[in-house]
Amino acid sequence: MRLEQQLSFIIEIDKLKHIFRKTRLVRSDRFENDAEHTWHLAMMAVVLYEHANEPDLDLLTVLKMLLIHDLVEIDAGDTFAYDEKGLEGKFEREQAAAQRLFGMLPDDQKDEFIGLWMQFEARETKEAKFAAAVDRLQPMLFNYENEGQSWKEHGISSDRVLERNKHIAQGSTELWRYAEELIGKAVKQGYFN
Repeated sequence: MRLEQQLSFIIEIDKLKHIFRKTRLVRSDRFENDAEHTWHLAMMAVVLYEHANEPDLDLLTVLKMLLIHDLVEIDAGDTFAYDEKGLEGKFEREQAAAQRLFGMLPDDQKDEFIGLWMQFEARETKEAKFAAAVDRLQPMLFNYENEGQSWKEHGISSDRVLERNKHIAQGSTELWRYAEELIGKAVKQGYFN
């Protein structure tokens, strides 16, 4: 029974590969899917871990959060970060998705995954703050490398990008300084309308 529940969950989360984001892959016309995004975030956390504000954070917990936090988009869909209308009710949609998806697992794993998902959403622990920092930095890097593709297409200003992503500093002041510099360079290069 336990193994069957776990394998059913594994098969179900393959659907993450079919959820496409509004950011294109670097130097590509293809949009990134959530599974690719998740893999990239996990690698970023491993590589950039030394830049976290808290040197003693639990990297395994960070990785678990990054691996599961977007699974809810299988049911709830991806909401563009700057879509104010789409953001209304987002947490409730994702919470229902978390209950269904993680509810497929044995109770102990269900409780752990829901707890990790809630921890990521709350951004109160040092692990969640760093995980969220990496999650916000990645699309900024892609947009910069793609000459502002998503920002231009959706009419997003540099001020909105800075405001939306300023909590990167809660997880890593060093990554936030880099992000601010990146946006400054993007403005100078005309990557915003």
